[in-house]
Amino acid sequence: MIDQSQPFRTSLLEENDGPGHNPTDNPTMGEIIASRFSRRGFLKGSLAVSAIAATVSPMALMLADDARAEEKSAFVFEEVEAGIDQEHHVASGYDADVLLRWGDALFPDSPEFDPKNQSPEAQAKQFGYNNDYVGFIPIDGSSEHGLLVVNHEYTNEHLMFPGIVKVVEGKIEVAPADQKRVDIEMAAHGGTIVEIKKVDGKWQVVKDGKLNRRITANTEMQLTGPVAGHDRVKTNADPSGTKVFGTMNNCAGGVTPWGTYVMSEENFNGYFSGELPKDSKEAANYKRLGIPETAYEWGKFHDRFDIAKEPNEANRFGWVVEVDVNDPASVPKKRTTMGRFKHEGAESIVAEGGQVVFYLGDDSRFDYVYKFVTSGKFNPDDRAANMDLLNDGTLYVAKFDAEGGVEWLPIVHGSGPLNAENGFASQADVLIETRRAGDLLGATKMDRPEDIQPNGVNGKVYVMLTNNTKRKDDQIDAANPRAKNAFGHIIEITEDGGDFAATKGKWEILLKCGDPSVADVGASFSTDTTKNGWFGMPDNCAVDADGRLWVATDGNSPKETGRTDGIWAVDIAGPARTTSKLFFRVPVGAEMCGPLMLPDMATMMVAVQHPGDGGEDWEGFGRPSYYEDLSTRWPDFRDDMPVRPSVVAITKKGGGKIGV
Repeated sequence: MIDQSQPFRTSLLEENDGPGHNPTDNPTMGEIIASRFSRRGFLKGSLAVSAIAATVSPMALMLADDARAEEKSAFVFEEVEAGIDQEHHVASGYDADVLLRWGDALFPDSPEFDPKNQSPEAQAKQFGYNNDYVGFIPIDGSSEHGLLVVNHEYTNEHLMFPGIVKVVEGKIEVAPADQKRVDIEMAAHGGTIVEIKKVDGKWQVVKDGKLNRRITANTEMQLTGPVAGHDRVKTNADPSGTKVFGTMNNCAGGVTPWGTYVMSEENFNGYFSGELPKDSKEAANYKRLGIPETAYEWGKFHDRFDIAKEPNEANRFGWVVEVDVNDPASVPKKRTTMGRFKHEGAESIVAEGGQVVFYLGDDSRFDYVYKFVTSGKFNPDDRAANMDLLNDGTLYVAKFDAEGGVEWLPIVHGSGPLNAENGFASQADVLIETRRAGDLLGATKMDRPEDIQPNGVNGKVYVMLTNNTKRKDDQIDAANPRAKNAFGHIIEITEDGGDFAATKGKWEILLKCGDPSVADVGASFSTDTTKNGWFGMPDNCAVDADGRLWVATDGNSPKETGRTDGIWAVDIAGPARTTSKLFFRVPVGAEMCGPLMLPDMATMMVAVQHPGDGGEDWEGFGRPSYYEDLSTRWPDFRDDMPVRPSVVAITKKGGGKIGV
């Protein structure tokens, strides 16, 4: 039985992102920020992130305000009004069309979606659940014809399966899982690769696309790199330690410069149950990652998710997965060189020397920011030559200092404390326990690092830090105003010499998020930001072809902020810097994912996860909605209403670039 006041799985997984698993006393990012900015913490608006001097005269403040008022934003659109209801809302002059929803057909022989008669076989041929990352790989270089790649992060069984929820004396009960339900959930995880095409200004799915593919929690995959074949990844089902079935909890991801699809395994700990054998050497490793969390009941029906029966299976998850979209029969590869932790994303850029650099967030409170630099160089003229670039390279973890410097520390066996004396016999051990390696190196504890985007136009890197409400009250003092950081912040990194492969750089706070009208929050939006323009909990982001920053949020709610999640356009240059405008907002209970701006900037793809979940905070629901009675919960229910997880295509009426 679940108390009605408690969150369902969506929050359960997202809240279990750092409950004391980082035992080190490495400095937190909050302490470093406070140390660096304490002398100028009184400054507000955009001056709070750009002022360097210890004092600013009143005349200087007035002149800055005048200059800001005259500066044009990089974004031109009529701002959406923040609020709460069950609809999608997009800026005036734009269309927001649902392109794909959970259960939609992907192949000519896909069955029609029927929420009351689901099956694992049907789901394996339909669009999966809870779409998170969205990527686009052009066909023949076109921005109007290509492959859409989408991660399916996790499932909400109380929203998926009619009849399994009952309310008894004000308490919500969810029926225990059976094998069929678990197998449907497994088929709803993973990812989708589907051909799409723009026809007469509207996007449509090409169901007979020869490259269309579903990847699930049962798809055969290959472990590659230093961990492949290691004793710690061998199981009864796979004594070779190289063959893994499935991927799950794929949050943000990426598309490589050579056109492969990268999936990032995040909260994989939730899928494991049971207890480790007493003689297992994995106890500390699993504790650091929160394994087992038992959010799912898969271990009751599949032994590999019961760590008592398969104590090494969990070491086969938590990796970055690369998929060759040009071959639907190809075996996806888990690239162990890129480390094992709760991967949020893997966005990449080609450095000046030709190496490919991936920025990686470990989405947990008090965990770390990473980057991976390939040893080999990208060859734009030979795709085949790039296909194993991710097997060889160096993984780094970030250490931020109070003077505005960032150092990238190599996570390499034999480097400093990463040796046999500390339990690392090889690079494989280092990568399996990437978090512990970061602990020993003295990396900086961060406030939930999520999406990290390099910007090829201005040479910066943008780090989304969602929140950290578990920073203790005894850390609050004049030098640390963001204890219990409920709203998160965004950091801007400048690598030395503008080289993304550099091992040192500088950092700056772009934004401290939250409602600027509440003094205790300490938000630092520009004073030109309206009451609709501020946001909290930055999660995903995108940099468009013009180098502009778009931010998606996760966690805005009736209770916390009085608004739903959405997409905000954030100015990052000039006097308009830190001005933010609301462009698109999602239905109540939904999380905003994506966004993806296509190369021609004429379409933005966004992903809407779990609409309706957690709606008990909104008077229009009274409690969460379920498929069996959506028509009574939302009286104006209609077939095209956004009640299923969806990918939405945003275009400008009459054509043209978005936000211009």
